[in-house]
Amino acid sequence: MTNPSSSSLTIDYSDEVAAAKQRGAPIVALESTIITHGMPYPGNLDMARSVETIIREQGAVPATIAVIHGVLHIGLDGAELEALSTTQGAMKLSRADLAFAIAERRTGATTVAATMIAAARAGIRVFATGGIGGVHRGAEQSFDISADLDELARTGVIVVCAGAKAILDIPKTLEVLESRGVPVVTYDSENFPAFWSRESGLKSPLMLNSPAAIASFQRTRELLGIEGGMLVANPVPEESEIPREEMEIYITRAIDNAASEGITGKAVTPYLLDNLFRLTDGRSLETNIALVENNARLAAEIAVALGMK
Repeated sequence: MTNPSSSSLTIDYSDEVAAAKQRGAPIVALESTIITHGMPYPGNLDMARSVETIIREQGAVPATIAVIHGVLHIGLDGAELEALSTTQGAMKLSRADLAFAIAERRTGATTVAATMIAAARAGIRVFATGGIGGVHRGAEQSFDISADLDELARTGVIVVCAGAKAILDIPKTLEVLESRGVPVVTYDSENFPAFWSRESGLKSPLMLNSPAAIASFQRTRELLGIEGGMLVANPVPEESEIPREEMEIYITRAIDNAASEGITGKAVTPYLLDNLFRLTDGRSLETNIALVENNARLAAEIAVALGMK
């Protein structure tokens, strides 16, 4: 359902999302870079379908977000999801280039930052992803810091993830989030997770052990007029994790490979993920899928809890 929401911006809501908005049902936003840049076909399509199914099973409605030929889509139907999973050359969209893709009628997949912007524009309060971007290792020389962190400080969406991607400098990432006033809550653990691993070696700033408690925290922030998002870190299931000590060996090798090949900017993360897939004989991808599904389940539970008083 296409909705001309302003004189200059058209948003296309899928029929399922439009119906959910009309009846006030809980909705969970999903990014699309994991489909176009994170996994190969057909595994990416299988993952996307599985995540949407999990959200529906918890009583919420999934809204995968993407820009298709210049139109911002909030929710994709089956044919659109399949087409996106095989799209070549899709832009990787963040705050800086989301509007560019729309204005230039391009096709692009949304990162954490762009998904948050679109979700907030559509009135969606909860977003499930794999892991957020953050401060890259060596950022004191490269100044490579993800726009995700500033977006969390300014846009009022709850982001459920498995922590910051372990290829990043996690201590510096947490410091930046603290300085921006972003609450970081780890679900049911005192230890902040590291994406593929349940523990990063760092204590979580905050801990809550139920979706209802997370929803109550968010409602209280809103009553106080506190703007910006909340980061909910959800450790990967124990049976699916790769222990931190083992994963760090692979990450160090992948980063060295990226440096030797001169990989920079937006190309770094996809390069490292592909390198890690090969170094771990595919285990990193299996863990990635498990944590995304786990995050989708928790995000749906939080979205449902937010609708309860």
